[in-house]
Amino acid sequence: MKTRHKRLILVLTGLTLLGLGAWLVLSAFEKNLVFFFTPSQVVAGQAPHNRSFRIGGMVEKGSLQRQADGVTVSFWVTDTVQRVRVHYRGMLPDLFKEGKGVVAQGKLGPNSTFAAEEVLAKHDENYMPPEAAYALTKGQEIKAKTGTAPVTAASKDVK
Repeated sequence: MKTRHKRLILVLTGLTLLGLGAWLVLSAFEKNLVFFFTPSQVVAGQAPHNRSFRIGGMVEKGSLQRQADGVTVSFWVTDTVQRVRVHYRGMLPDLFKEGKGVVAQGKLGPNSTFAAEEVLAKHDENYMPPEAAYALTKGQEIKAKTGTAPVTAASKDVK
């Protein structure tokens, strides 16, 4: 075999291995990619029903309900325009409170409730998760444009 052919085989093998490595990295990245949606986007039907995503906003005051088992809770997340019911089973962060920013990761259920697998709260009194701040800003913009009252994901399904 000529030197030129050996070099060509070596280059093609290297390119094949590089392509395989890139494909493996990109497929692992896609599986771990989690998008963020506001309650307004969830109510509008823009959130996926079969994939995990994050929802963020404020925990609506007076909406926190704890079950008798002590680890199951439900609450409303709002961006001041729309709101979505969130169910979570597990320990809530110490800083989780009504009226404060929250980001929850999970999947949208069949009745437009969000089944959270993880709940993140703000870190200190001056910090709000960027996703929650974005949700509130977008909610205020929509509210200013339309002048409408909040609509819930559950009330949308009743229509």
